[in-house]
Amino acid sequence: MDAAVADTPMDRLSRELAPEMAAVNDLIRERMASRHAPRIPEVTAHLVEAGGKRLRPMLTLAAAKLCGYGGPYHVHLAATVEFIHTATLLHDDVVDESLQRRGRPTANLLWDNKSSVLVGDYLLARAFQLMTDTGVMRVLEILSNASATISEGEVLQLTAAQDLATDEGIYLQVVRGKTAALFSAATEVGGVIASATEAQVRALFDYGDALGIAFQIADDLLDYGGSSAVIGKNTGDDFRERKLTLPVIKAVALANPEERAFWQRTIEKGDQRDGDLEQALSIMTRHGTLMAAREDALGWAAKARAALAPLPAHPIRDMLEDLADFVVARIA
Repeated sequence: MDAAVADTPMDRLSRELAPEMAAVNDLIRERMASRHAPRIPEVTAHLVEAGGKRLRPMLTLAAAKLCGYGGPYHVHLAATVEFIHTATLLHDDVVDESLQRRGRPTANLLWDNKSSVLVGDYLLARAFQLMTDTGVMRVLEILSNASATISEGEVLQLTAAQDLATDEGIYLQVVRGKTAALFSAATEVGGVIASATEAQVRALFDYGDALGIAFQIADDLLDYGGSSAVIGKNTGDDFRERKLTLPVIKAVALANPEERAFWQRTIEKGDQRDGDLEQALSIMTRHGTLMAAREDALGWAAKARAALAPLPAHPIRDMLEDLADFVVARIA
């Protein structure tokens, strides 16, 4: 019984793609090496080897395999996606002044901000080297566009983060940038490298986009109700960092004058005191915004499942459908 419970869609996908993922991991270790700067593999290994699920590269492999690809370059693209993701994590932890990532001290805490930023830059450069190996211009276009969109989303979040005028439309734009862009690029390039039909490539893009949005909303909710062991960071970090995530945005929209004054003090002005996190949770619970955000996440998961309809019947398609449910099951 316990084994059945533990056998998640991620586990099944991981088993299905085990040989390809082993090749991806070998390529990552090979390309993160540096003859001249030993700190690069030290910092990179700290994050890459920290037990992350490798969800994004698995999406690339799954999309390519689902579309019948038999060549070697889906491995290169999966490693590219993981390098881009790792680079953004290194940069994010500096921007957010984070102390914990995947349940471990962040690289900027163990080394310093300069090392994290520069190693992140190195990984982005390695990612572009890897994607050129495929010789497919459309792949370069998709992944380079995604990299620009990720940066744009992060800057938008920076400017919107403490502004109570930030609405759900801006939030969705941020999420599409900082999270969903890499999910959709990961699935889309898998279809492109497999020479899938345009309808199938579009379906893979739509799946990745919806999955990424569902994933991020679930992460935002877990920050107000998950354990650090589950989310890899401290519960309430988003509140302490004054991030306007979806449940808070919904609560601000429904706030009475007293509640709005609370959000202005804690989020806009950054004047946070003992008990404020508990009060924030109380306000969100009173207005039902945590449940409303959960419904939004479930809706995006349903869109992800529906997007797969044009793709061929295959065990991997079934796993991807189950994966959409799984990313939001964490907030059940």
